[in-house]
Amino acid sequence: MTMETFLQQLINGLSLGSLYALIAIGYTMVYGILRLINFAHGDIFMMAAYFTYFGIAVFFLPWYVTFIITVGLTMLLGVTIERVAYRPLREAPKTSLLISAIGVSFLLENVATYLFSGKPQAFPEFPLLTTPFFIGGLSIQPVSIVIPIVAFVLMTALLFIINKTKVGMAMRAVAVDYDTAKLMGIKINGVISSTFAIGSALAAVGAILWCMKYPSVLPLMGVVPGLKCFIAAVIGGIGNVKGAVLGGLILGFSEVLMVAFFPALTGYRDAIAFVILIVILLFLPNGLLGKKQVEKV
Repeated sequence: MTMETFLQQLINGLSLGSLYALIAIGYTMVYGILRLINFAHGDIFMMAAYFTYFGIAVFFLPWYVTFIITVGLTMLLGVTIERVAYRPLREAPKTSLLISAIGVSFLLENVATYLFSGKPQAFPEFPLLTTPFFIGGLSIQPVSIVIPIVAFVLMTALLFIINKTKVGMAMRAVAVDYDTAKLMGIKINGVISSTFAIGSALAAVGAILWCMKYPSVLPLMGVVPGLKCFIAAVIGGIGNVKGAVLGGLILGFSEVLMVAFFPALTGYRDAIAFVILIVILLFLPNGLLGKKQVEKV
């Protein structure tokens, strides 16, 4: 492998890893607050892709209007799911919440298949972002540069919200001790709704960027990325935002470099996530940056 090819794969890995990180944050935030693995998060990502597709390809809205609407609708969807499917079960055993999350996931997939058909739809192209430019022997799509920049800005903003704002302080309090936070007068419902809204907004941005890089939309498109991003969150230490970012980057780089170094294993690229997960959990059961959890889901 030449140095140019190696650098090319590093850029691809950074781009893919940043996408995984954006989506993984949604998993880790919800788990940090509710100790819930929100299996519907990958399907919220899928719905965001459809919102964008319909806005641009069907209703011919300007892209910037579509992006704003997509983020707004996805936040509304995430908050609605929490309100309808999770809040009534908040005091129930964690298993009930988990089953509800799986049920919401299947519901969204089937509703999308019924409404939009199972046929993949071509996502509108953005030549400004997808036409490659060349540096030496490197062929780089602008979107591969834009994705890590957008991801970095959003993650910085998220860390600011968590560490420097009143809402973030309440989120951290609820994550540490749910019952005590409630006794201290923190508005739990508002905090949890804010968590779902932020996680869904990041999933929406991830979906928009994902479709620019992989221009196809279909009802099951959230299954594999959603599973991988959940694994990324676990690898980094689920419940830890920085861990989710680290896990996403590890997964992205590993997947791209494995395909580059071992082309014969391209068909197994999805399996690398599970291999990394097993290896890390054997030595670090709480993930790379995770803290020991007393309660298990």
